[in-house]
Amino acid sequence: MANPNPPPLDTLQIEEDDSETSPACVMTFNANDPSGAGGLTADITAMTSAGAHALAVVTGTYVRDTAEIFDHISFDEEAVAEQARTTLEDMPVSAIKVGFVGNPENISAIAEIASDYADVPLIAYMPNLSWWEDEAIDNYLDAFRELMLPQTTVLVGNHSSLWRWLLPDWAGKKSPSARDIAKAASDFGVPYTLVTGIPLPEQFIDNVLATPQAVLYSEKFERFEAVFAGAGDTLTAALSALVANGHSLQAATAEALAYLDHSLDAGFHPGMGNIVPDRLFWAQTDTGEQDDDDDEAADGDPDDPLLPLPPFDLPTHGTKH
Repeated sequence: MANPNPPPLDTLQIEEDDSETSPACVMTFNANDPSGAGGLTADITAMTSAGAHALAVVTGTYVRDTAEIFDHISFDEEAVAEQARTTLEDMPVSAIKVGFVGNPENISAIAEIASDYADVPLIAYMPNLSWWEDEAIDNYLDAFRELMLPQTTVLVGNHSSLWRWLLPDWAGKKSPSARDIAKAASDFGVPYTLVTGIPLPEQFIDNVLATPQAVLYSEKFERFEAVFAGAGDTLTAALSALVANGHSLQAATAEALAYLDHSLDAGFHPGMGNIVPDRLFWAQTDTGEQDDDDDEAADGDPDDPLLPLPPFDLPTHGTKH
């Protein structure tokens, strides 16, 4: 059903309790990724980097390396629901992130849980499923569209993936805009859509947060001459954590895109396949002067009080790739 009047942006801003210093809890439903490229590994490291505590619900596991996905093994829906409900009865959550959950039965179970926590923002990510069998893709997308999208606050996905899923009969001479895709998502109840990887001239791509009525935020990056694994999960997890920590949706989108940009810029090549984002880029230390400082500290009096660590500030939008 269309949602012509999405909730105002400030309704996605979590009230912060000044007396509460513990990180916000974010529940993520996703598959284990043994390569560490995406999946729950991406969610946990990105959410931690953005100051949230990840409640990771395993929905299955990929069989993959850094180059490609070969298969996926799903948990049954009862195992997924039991993990989530047991945790939710113990801890309050400030946001829910949904990645790839394996089958329509798991989608149904998660949608039912989300409906019980309707006041909690749900950020859903739709990855590229071209590695899967056609029948499995169709069943999964149909279930996600009918069951999960009505529970979704923000839908995140690559322009190409969302276009082919939500606008399969698009007949325009130009490719659909972010607002066109947001309109299609809104027909199923999604108020906000973050469309990534929109091709632009001269090797640039655009990333646009939109409703059917307006573009709320956009950020253009220069295209990397590299292939990455796990970028979408990284972005969506960071966005979920930032929303949970009280940022407005526009501010959270800007911060999450900046975080992804720096993660990609610092990406590394752990295997023979694609490059993996370095989601802990901010934790890297410089050699040289830093080592000298460490040596001096080691030679000091062990009874001296420890100096406080410098605060972590996300770098400014310096790379914009």
